[in-house]
Amino acid sequence: MASRIASGLLRRRAGATLGLLRSYTHVRNYSSQLSALVPVGAQCSKLTRRRYYMPNASPYQLWSRSFASDNGDKVEAVVPFMGESVTDGTLANFLKKPGDRVEADEPIAQIETDKVTIDVASPEAGVIEKFIASEGDTVTPGTKVAIISKSDQPAETHVAPSEEATPKESSPPRVEAKPKVEEKAPKVEPPKVQAPKPTTTPSKTSPSEPQLPPKERERRVPMPRLRKRIANRLKDSQNTFAMLTTFNEVDMTNLMNLRSDYKDEFVTKHGVKLGLMSCFVKAAVSALQNQPIVNAVIDGDDIIYRDYIDVSVAVGTSKGLVVPVIRDTDTMNFADIEKGINSLAKKANEGALSIDDMAGGTFTISNGGVYGSLISTPIINPPQSAILGMHSIVQRPVVVDGNILARPMMYLALTYDHRLIDGREAVFFLRRIKDVVEDPRRLLLDI
Repeated sequence: MASRIASGLLRRRAGATLGLLRSYTHVRNYSSQLSALVPVGAQCSKLTRRRYYMPNASPYQLWSRSFASDNGDKVEAVVPFMGESVTDGTLANFLKKPGDRVEADEPIAQIETDKVTIDVASPEAGVIEKFIASEGDTVTPGTKVAIISKSDQPAETHVAPSEEATPKESSPPRVEAKPKVEEKAPKVEPPKVQAPKPTTTPSKTSPSEPQLPPKERERRVPMPRLRKRIANRLKDSQNTFAMLTTFNEVDMTNLMNLRSDYKDEFVTKHGVKLGLMSCFVKAAVSALQNQPIVNAVIDGDDIIYRDYIDVSVAVGTSKGLVVPVIRDTDTMNFADIEKGINSLAKKANEGALSIDDMAGGTFTISNGGVYGSLISTPIINPPQSAILGMHSIVQRPVVVDGNILARPMMYLALTYDHRLIDGREAVFFLRRIKDVVEDPRRLLLDI
């Protein structure tokens, strides 16, 4: 008797094992996309990019389930990683509409952060079915933005009948509303006789009415996150630093003659034009090496001296002022600096700057002269201690060897943190820049 029971149990276990094996085999045959075989009854989540969902189920349920709907018919576009120091952003605008065809990695929306603008790309080719998020929403990495169907048929036919039905349904009430207005019209006539009484009150308030702003001619729009960030940083800079500005002027004659003499040979050899910024960057590097306190920064009760020179160059764009960084400028020549400036300026205008392009920086140069500024007092870019302001080149009469001559002159402004930098160091620093720009041969001789 015991042997019969044991043999029966063995047959049952063997049958169950055979059923499991058949189920696994069937799952393997129908889910060739799966990267690994999942035990029966396990809670499965996103196994592959095509997102297979298999909740707790028996082997036979898995065996009988159709894998056509689980074969990645729809995918989701999510907000990508935005950088180490960026935790969220604002969904600025959609680049596509529901029903549009998109390719893999094609941008469909833009996320505006405190520093850069990031694209949300389609994970695969298909048709945008709908947007989950809305413009102006605050989103974080991983937030779902859109659902994309891999089928080539956009679901637009369901929208047209609803749009056509609404005006037809709303048209009968409009016809009924007209007689009601006409019936009430005679009842409104008696109050018109009392109109002279309220006319006296507007005459009393009439002097104040022209002073009110015309609300119908104003527009209120949300402030972009980049503009908020700029405003907060500038105000924090004013509240933190003891800012003082010193001025000087520089004769641009020798530098402009140097450019005109070697501009063609410079382009032929290096493939980039010789501009003014490279000379000012090299002059700033020389001045920072002579006055290392200007390259330092206050951190609490300490002073951090930095033995490297990363120059930030302010670039104005349509979305606001950005300050990308040229790194290790103390090891660069004129051509390397010009190539770095051109590359960063192009990325800034295209909105392709990354967080790494603007992180760091020990000293900033701002060239307001390209917009025609004659003189200004720039604001320090935290966490730096000084900023150099360049301005427009203007022909002015100057005294040279006892003679009054017309020379191309530029005003220079150095704003510095007076808590750390004394006036003596600031004046010596700006004087060094003036000497190098007026006679670039000093850089060759290191004098």
